[in-house]
Amino acid sequence: MYKIVFLDADTLGDTSLDPIRERGELTLYPRTQPHQVAERIADCDVIITNKVLIRQPEIDAAPNLKLICVAATGVNNVDVEYAAQKGIPVRNVAGYSTESVVQVTFMHLLNLFGQGNYFDSRVKDGTYTREGLFTDLSRSFNEIRGKTLGIIGMGTIGQRVAQIASAFGMRVHYFSTSGTSHCTDYPSVSLETLLKESDVISIHAPLNATTKGMLTLEHLKKMKKTAFLINLGRGGIVVEKDLAQAVQDGILAGAATDVFEQEPVPADHPYLKVGERLLLTPHIGWASVEARQLLVEKLAANIY
Repeated sequence: MYKIVFLDADTLGDTSLDPIRERGELTLYPRTQPHQVAERIADCDVIITNKVLIRQPEIDAAPNLKLICVAATGVNNVDVEYAAQKGIPVRNVAGYSTESVVQVTFMHLLNLFGQGNYFDSRVKDGTYTREGLFTDLSRSFNEIRGKTLGIIGMGTIGQRVAQIASAFGMRVHYFSTSGTSHCTDYPSVSLETLLKESDVISIHAPLNATTKGMLTLEHLKKMKKTAFLINLGRGGIVVEKDLAQAVQDGILAGAATDVFEQEPVPADHPYLKVGERLLLTPHIGWASVEARQLLVEKLAANIY
């Protein structure tokens, strides 16, 4: 029976871990600090980590280690090359959160276009009641039908976003960050065209050498002043201080992000000073109940 150690079980919330328990003797640590890793994995066969770093020193600290499981898609927190040298497989989980990420994307898109937070506050602060009119026309909003959605990163999630956007009557085009336009269902365009012609841009690309810092203030200035930017990819794809400035200065009509270069977001982050036109969620895109349940099932399936 495997000795399994989950180093940051808090990252899965209240999701049942019974499928993993069926694979061996499971020890859970809600959170693990770097100095605690070596002691906690000393006699384990399997490590499960979401964000805890597993580098060469940690791998060497676990002489019985047979498998490293990452409770996420990305494996950048594990020294994969060194693990391979030691004959230790590293298995991640892909495809578990597509519908969850897409849903949060449209939550932000519809809120940005429909001014949902603003109108909610007008009712709750009593303004709607005091003004005595059956409707509130203090701020206009636009329909998404007929608008152009530009997607950065046309993988599984990007394609699903495109399908739903099309059902809303939006026009869709995309920019391939890899340079390979493998999706033929929608037109592939240059980044320049995407920026200039889109009414909303939605980011669903991975963070790598090509995408890191790819959207600067100069890029954002090429967008329409009425346009929105949504980031459900990775925080580092957009230069964060530049996006904050673009929204504050009216270069963009608004933006929304679920991801940050540093997570959790620092208390002095420039996003926190922008106000209502920048919608922020705390990296929840992946985390629907159904997505977390599927993640656990796939984690368990990786332990064999």
